[in-house]
Amino acid sequence: MNKVAQVTIYFWIMKICATTLGETAGDLLSMTMNVGYAVSSIILISLFLATLAMQLFSSKFHPTLYWSVILTTSTAGTTISDYMDRTLGLGYAKGSLILITCLLIVLTVWRFSEKTLSVSNIQTTKAELFYWVAILFSNTLGTALGDFLADDSGLGFLGGATLVGGVIALIALASYVTQLSRIMLFWIAFILTRPFGATFGDLLTKPIEKGGLGFGTVGSSMILAVLLVTFVIYASSIERRSTNEPIA
Repeated sequence: MNKVAQVTIYFWIMKICATTLGETAGDLLSMTMNVGYAVSSIILISLFLATLAMQLFSSKFHPTLYWSVILTTSTAGTTISDYMDRTLGLGYAKGSLILITCLLIVLTVWRFSEKTLSVSNIQTTKAELFYWVAILFSNTLGTALGDFLADDSGLGFLGGATLVGGVIALIALASYVTQLSRIMLFWIAFILTRPFGATFGDLLTKPIEKGGLGFGTVGSSMILAVLLVTFVIYASSIERRSTNEPIA
């Protein structure tokens, strides 16, 4: 039985909500609550491992559980990236290079081990482990790329979000008008939705005088949490209806 969400327009909306919430919630814990990057990383990685264990031991797809794992990879990815870039002093460029290398290694081993990188039909525990490790690295990479665009590139929060959003739109167009690999396009889009969420999260949280909208980490996290829960409930209702439909 397939245990991951089907890739639809609702998938991408929830992915952006979850990754943006991961950015704001991670900043809420590490900076607003002054817990620190190292301790925040430990806490959020523990939450990720707990939700991942429940997902792996589940016998079927549960939308709430699935998106809980996505959310915890986003929050953990935020603090891991910040710890690498700031506490360890690697900087955004070096941190991004390390994470890109790790992600490519995971995808390569996954491809040779499972003979496919399909994300629409994952039924074995090994394939699911590759899936979630790739997601964790992609979300962590996205945070570093998003911070680089917002802080070091000179684009600012709005400029970074606009640039990444435009690239995502081009990828969506390519999926309709080209014969490029859908799996390749999926992973590129999946990676880019994280820096989009990171820059959009910064746009929501930062004060107006710094180019943000001034909602703060608490207000932004509440708004995004409501949106994500709403879409998860909707996705769950669709899943129940499709399950209960009689076979013609």
